[in-house]
Amino acid sequence: MAFVYMLQCRDGSYYVGSTSASLEHRVAEHDAGKFGGYTATRRPVTLVFSQEFQQITDAVAAERQIKGWGRAKKEALIRGDFERIKQLAKRGRRRSSSFETLAALAPQDDAI
Repeated sequence: MAFVYMLQCRDGSYYVGSTSASLEHRVAEHDAGKFGGYTATRRPVTLVFSQEFQQITDAVAAERQIKGWGRAKKEALIRGDFERIKQLAKRGRRRSSSFETLAALAPQDDAI
């Protein structure tokens, strides 16, 4: 089991990560400043999105994809607004195939 997750930092920015550990534990580590990186100076943090994957490689692929997105797309993902993500993807410079990794994030009845 693995997760991709998004945290909202005190300054309103977003941090995207992945873990094969307990999601709650990882968020607590960020909130405690255990990692000296981005979130350490932007605490407290709040978990705003997470998705479970069977393999860490899939979670890492989703993390890399989301990290490349702009704020509007990330916020659409947080809301679960997959139609808006599609609209924003059409406007972006990236290939439309870049959306494939996150197709698993959509609810089954709203497959992308």
